[in-house]
Amino acid sequence: MNVLKTLLIVLAVGTTTALTAQSKQQIPEVEALLKKMTLEEKIGQLNLLTPGGGVATGAVVSENVEAKIKAGNVGGLFGVASPEKMKMAQDIAVKNTRLGIPLLFGSDIIHGYKTTFPIPLGLSSSWDMELIKSTAQIAAKEATADGINWNFSPMVDISRDPRWGRISEGAGEDPFLGSAIARAMVTGYQGDDLTDVNTMLACVKHFALYGAIEGGRDYNSVDMSRVKMFNQYLAPYKAAIDAGAASVMTSFNDVDGIPATGNKWLLTDLLREQWGFEGFVVSDYTSLNEMIAHGLGDLQAVSALALKAGLDMDMVGEGFLSTLKKSLSEGKVTEAEITNACRRVLEAKYKLGLFNNPYAYIDETRPAKDILTAENRAVARKAAQRSFVLLKNENNILPLKKSAKIALVGPLADSQNNMLGTWAPTGDVKNAISIIDGFKNVAPNATINYAKGSNILDDEAMAAKINVFGPRVDISKESPETLLEEALAAAQKSDVVVAVVGEATEMSGEAASRTDISIPQAQKKLINALVATGKPVVLVLMSGRPLTISEEFDLPVSILQVWHPGVEAGNAVADVVFGDYNPSGKLTATWPRNVGQIPVYHSMKNTGRPAPTSEEFQKFRSNYLDAKNSPLLPFGYGLSYTSFKYSDIKVDKNVVASGEAVNVSVKVQNTGNFDGEEVVQLYLRDVVRSITPPGKQLKGFEKVFLKKGETKTITITLKPEDLKFYNSNLEFIAEPGDFEVFVGGDSDASLKATFELK
Repeated sequence: MNVLKTLLIVLAVGTTTALTAQSKQQIPEVEALLKKMTLEEKIGQLNLLTPGGGVATGAVVSENVEAKIKAGNVGGLFGVASPEKMKMAQDIAVKNTRLGIPLLFGSDIIHGYKTTFPIPLGLSSSWDMELIKSTAQIAAKEATADGINWNFSPMVDISRDPRWGRISEGAGEDPFLGSAIARAMVTGYQGDDLTDVNTMLACVKHFALYGAIEGGRDYNSVDMSRVKMFNQYLAPYKAAIDAGAASVMTSFNDVDGIPATGNKWLLTDLLREQWGFEGFVVSDYTSLNEMIAHGLGDLQAVSALALKAGLDMDMVGEGFLSTLKKSLSEGKVTEAEITNACRRVLEAKYKLGLFNNPYAYIDETRPAKDILTAENRAVARKAAQRSFVLLKNENNILPLKKSAKIALVGPLADSQNNMLGTWAPTGDVKNAISIIDGFKNVAPNATINYAKGSNILDDEAMAAKINVFGPRVDISKESPETLLEEALAAAQKSDVVVAVVGEATEMSGEAASRTDISIPQAQKKLINALVATGKPVVLVLMSGRPLTISEEFDLPVSILQVWHPGVEAGNAVADVVFGDYNPSGKLTATWPRNVGQIPVYHSMKNTGRPAPTSEEFQKFRSNYLDAKNSPLLPFGYGLSYTSFKYSDIKVDKNVVASGEAVNVSVKVQNTGNFDGEEVVQLYLRDVVRSITPPGKQLKGFEKVFLKKGETKTITITLKPEDLKFYNSNLEFIAEPGDFEVFVGGDSDASLKATFELK
């Protein structure tokens, strides 16, 4: 009988506990298995491979995968999907190796599996934690139906530089909101019981600080103080760990001059010893090998460095597989370090229930009933609606009447290829609803006059860079002049123009950094020509990042930011444009006036020479000669078809004792003509403290629905830890003194109350 089955036949299904209640005690069954394993078998468990065939996240694809599995040299695979393929691979591991240790199957499921949701930056703009959690639950259910039990998500990197393409994959600039979303995603993926075949291992990434790379250039260096790390960047990672995240992925960047994949302070001192993480750590795609290019030695040297730092699994690079045995013989690593890494990988498999049933996630009946269902698509449509941010509504032109004559123009108006967004490798663009089809579905009585109007961009060399994963930028055989003439003709016979413009999906995302984050010139020309017709113009703006749209914002146009909305894109956009849903999204990343302002974010500190609040230029103050300090659009900003009035802010105590909570209440009234939702936001200012405080910090929010004319009193509780910060000694403390509380609809909130902490 298979040795693993002999070892584990006594296990009951219910004995595996969720990782949210981990014990520091070793798992007896894993320890018994470790005693039977050879050195080579232990090292084999540290090797994660991809056989290719899917969308890779690097230039390397593993070779001779089947032979390596048979040799016991593989702990997991990614880039494989479908129960049939999973069973073939698992059969090799379970039936054709000495100990029959099952494989993990991983995948990048960033914003949905086959049912693709809005990009994460868009999802974060909903400020709806239950909705975000439900998208993760659906992603887990669909992915596990195809045999995947480990997800390389959530990405929780804080980013304040929209030039970085991967800002699209995270929750924006704020650590408080980012922490809430990290918790929602981890609990959505992992549920309460990891042996439930609808749940999967979460992998929080990228640890750490990846979103702070210099110049917004992907894979670049990071350099910041520990105080800045702890106060502004690390919180979402810790929130994910505290929520029970089963695994952590290292980042490509360096931290204090040492690449994260080989950084002992990061992976052991902080992650395991300070935060108590007991899961396993995997490298990003070949990030172990890439430490050679960082300048830290050859493959053997960096592999030993990574193992000793606390890395447990090597993704694709095979540095562990090819060098650890030699390093052990030379005394550069210890067998205990190899065993500890192997133990953590095996414990994850145990907690998934794979030792009890290696085929638990392999069920050929599940895909047809669990993937891309009508119920799942309904959630995708809801999520997309709630992710949209109304940036401007010129003369209240929105919502449109469903009987209107509409010129629907723009290079993204009839493009299935650009609806899913970046990092949707498991999605299928053929399942996406285009904007034009959504308009026809939602407003069948409208007259739609369609014209492409322009290319996304006219630069063929740039288009080739963007089209790596398929035709995202399609340069028409018609001349730009002809395309524009067709759009103007459509506008002339219509009541209103809806122009769908912005970025193609792969103009943001990994390895898609941009120094110019404005709307491409070809589309700018189209927009200006449409405005010149005198017809009302609505811009439906798609992007994976904040854009610099000062020129467009100054035009007499309405602007609805829809990110890349996912599989239900067209239906959701039409729902909002025609008023079936009143937009409620709020920006989670500040929109700069131009790239010269970057970084600009809501929790910036005052200087010793702050600019005047009027923003009039003054010499010897911290301001620009050629632009205001304030951004074009602040964090938390978003309009509605209705309007909201804030009043009567109160704190329940003026003097607060250490360890006490503070309740802040405010009245919010819907003063407009539509029912709608508002995100009530609370910002805190520590007036005097031992290290310089931010001007404001988000410390609470609540999304509330108000009928037309309705008033509600909203109470948000500040917990004792919300008053704390990391001081210069990295102690997490609250200091006595005065605090100011601001409540409103964005980070410019001015309604203020005060209290004193004793």
